[in-house]
Amino acid sequence: MINFNHFRIFYYAAKAGSFTEAAERLFITQPAVTAQIRAFEEACNLKLFKKKGRHVYLTDEGKALFHYARKVFEFEQEIEVAIDKMHELKRGVLRVGTTKTYARYFMPYLVSAYLKHYPDIKVFLNEGSSAEMTRSLLDLSIEIAVIAKAEENRAVIFRPFSQEELLPILSPAHRLADRGSVHFTELAGEPIIMKDAGSGTRLRVADLFARYGRVPNILMETNNVEFIKDLVGRGEGFSFLVKAAVMQDVKEKRLVTPEIRGEHLYLDVSIAYLKDQSLSRPAKAFLRMLETLSGDNPSPVEGIGALTARILAWIREDARNE
Repeated sequence: MINFNHFRIFYYAAKAGSFTEAAERLFITQPAVTAQIRAFEEACNLKLFKKKGRHVYLTDEGKALFHYARKVFEFEQEIEVAIDKMHELKRGVLRVGTTKTYARYFMPYLVSAYLKHYPDIKVFLNEGSSAEMTRSLLDLSIEIAVIAKAEENRAVIFRPFSQEELLPILSPAHRLADRGSVHFTELAGEPIIMKDAGSGTRLRVADLFARYGRVPNILMETNNVEFIKDLVGRGEGFSFLVKAAVMQDVKEKRLVTPEIRGEHLYLDVSIAYLKDQSLSRPAKAFLRMLETLSGDNPSPVEGIGALTARILAWIREDARNE
């Protein structure tokens, strides 16, 4: 097996044509270079250098080895440059996961702000239910996620990020649609379109039914927000979705959101990452951005709307400073 230290000394000596210059470049003594070259020749059982005056010249065997040595150490220089770029966040990959709602209504703004600061980082965004994204963390498919805490897992750290208000949605033609407020028992018997198991919204809604001792009349289950809105808008039951996902539909009178008397549902959203895994530099930079956005004490009024407004303010401020 080749001694890589000997191979390096051989490369620098061959490149300089001088053991003395190689010693200066490698910060060792000239006798040390001579000894290491001799040891390398003995290990290879080849004569690699010929000496004439103060200079050394490669033998044919030495020239053949130098051809490979040059490739090896040119790659070493490229590797060093790549490492420097990774340290400076001028190269790397960010793998992040989130729920479908956050992927649509929040992540485009956040990723845009992130790439404005780190344009050379490649971002891979995975989306699914909170439970699916937790499994993606455990499978090492992603490094960091913005999700609800759908299940306990000691291997995952969940740090509070924001709170999203959950609103009931009805078709404008629904018999309860013209009521400013309703009691939950009036809705509880209606067919409901539920988020899939593993969704943070599903857990909060299931808890609401349980507190009233009612069993949901599930029409269907899906995590597709647009499908849920379309189906409800056509008069097929009711559902619960985060406020940011339905406000435009309410404004354009495709949906209505009656108040449920005595109930205000909020979905706690967390920043999640593995407890015993070090985050990559791109992921650490992303985490810093999330922490700056959320502050220390997210309040119930915080949500996608407020967070997006902060991001847009950042982008405008950056544009003014350019």
